[in-house]
Amino acid sequence: MSFVPQVKIPATYMRGGTSKGVFFSLEELPESAQVAGEARDKLLLRVIGSPDPYGKHTDGMGGATSSTSKTVIVASSEQPDHDVDYLFGQVAIDKPFVDWSGNCGNLTAAVGSFAISKGLVDPDRIPENGVAIVRIWQVNIQKTIVAHVPVTNGQVQETGDFELDGVTFPAAEVQVEFLKPVDASEAMFPTGRLVDELDVPGVGVLRATMINAGIPTIFLNAEEIGYTGTELQAAINGDDAALARFETIRAYGAVKMGLIDQVDQAAQRQHTPKVAFVNKPADYETSSGKVVHKDDIDLLVRALSMGKLHHAMMGTAAVAIGTAAAIPGTLVNQAAGGGELQAVRFGHPSGTLKVGAEAIIDDGEWRVNKAVMSRSARVLMEGWVRVPGDAF
Repeated sequence: MSFVPQVKIPATYMRGGTSKGVFFSLEELPESAQVAGEARDKLLLRVIGSPDPYGKHTDGMGGATSSTSKTVIVASSEQPDHDVDYLFGQVAIDKPFVDWSGNCGNLTAAVGSFAISKGLVDPDRIPENGVAIVRIWQVNIQKTIVAHVPVTNGQVQETGDFELDGVTFPAAEVQVEFLKPVDASEAMFPTGRLVDELDVPGVGVLRATMINAGIPTIFLNAEEIGYTGTELQAAINGDDAALARFETIRAYGAVKMGLIDQVDQAAQRQHTPKVAFVNKPADYETSSGKVVHKDDIDLLVRALSMGKLHHAMMGTAAVAIGTAAAIPGTLVNQAAGGGELQAVRFGHPSGTLKVGAEAIIDDGEWRVNKAVMSRSARVLMEGWVRVPGDAF
């Protein structure tokens, strides 16, 4: 019996924000995977090690969590006034499925660095010392993101003293701007209301702010669903009944937001929408044992991604938090004390994060010009990833 040998593909393993993933340059992928379709999905599944019924990703590059089963494809941009196109694939852990429906805000922080290292940014736009402005077209959501990448002696600076809760070691700060995360032609609030009633069979009628900014997100009041907003991962992820309730809420919310037509379609759209719950500030101990004091934050937020409580906060969900906080009347704004807020610092399971947003009323509708946050990124490993030649 003959066996097909492995093929090796140039790849870079990078951390961006509180996530990490495998980065590829489009032109370096096998020809069959350079276009969207079955071959590309099968390749990325095999790279990550999915589907894995053991939930470990032992035979792949994934880390068996929503934060670490990620893939990125970067190419020279076809859009005017942009440097690169950035395509994100969220790989399911236990299913043969790659979700292309949304962005990863955390890995966005690494896209600029990767693009520079791959020569995808015009060298004339990279200072010898200073900050390189990388203009990114986010293909999944068709939005512009600007990464401010520090450069020292002509090279991307990855080390530094910027600390990001949820990341063990300090690194160089990368400021990320999400420009017009909601187009004027799109509804920021798909239901037309800042706070809606979401009727979920088996759960009840819940107040919810459903927003499309950064990533479609359903915000709930923590106390209304039996939580305080200070929970850590074990309190949610170890409770199968709770996870099932959140998935049901997510499915019915997706229908109400117009993202799917029927609740059973939610299984094929695991990456979006996100579900999060908020509450007013309170003291709590983070997953690392650090104490967050209520006077140091504006509100508490906990969010689920790919069916599990996130260990920190998704970058795209942070955009949704900042945007919703800036709009008086939303559940997020109410939890943060109400009024006009240009920036908030919220508490998540690993610590705190500050996010700002510029929101205005335009012709009676709320619009957001941009959302801004600081992350960090660095290369963990680079070279080639190997997969069996008949895997895709």
